[in-house]
Amino acid sequence: MSEIDELQSRILAAMDRVAQGVDALTAPDTSQTDDLRQALEDEKASNAALSEQVETLTRQQQENEDAVAAQVSEKVASLDAQLQKLRRANAQLTEACDALRRANAEGVGEPHLINKSMMAELEAIKAMRNAEMAEADEIIAALTPLLESAAGSDLEGTA
Repeated sequence: MSEIDELQSRILAAMDRVAQGVDALTAPDTSQTDDLRQALEDEKASNAALSEQVETLTRQQQENEDAVAAQVSEKVASLDAQLQKLRRANAQLTEACDALRRANAEGVGEPHLINKSMMAELEAIKAMRNAEMAEADEIIAALTPLLESAAGSDLEGTA
């Protein structure tokens, strides 16, 4: 019988340990819960800060895109004005050359028609040069960022 009593006491002790283990598992660990809540709050604050940064960057990108669009529009308008001036100068040159041809066909060489045609030709050359310079400036402006980024990536590749 003593064996039964001993076994019974061992079983009761084991059951008490199991009960304590179950109680430990079911009892909330407030320090861990508090740590998790604090971590969650920190993540929420970090997420809010990142969302704010994304909004700021999006706004800045839109402002930059608007500025670039305005610059492009301005340069296109300038180039269009140069081309219009070139067209007018070429039209004047054509008229002056036609008048000079008619005068030569009639056998009347008039110096003012020669001067007028030379002035129109000079104006056309100046307008063409200005248009070409504007076009070259546009090409340089478009290539500069590409060259800078290529140079930057070459430097990063060698580092």
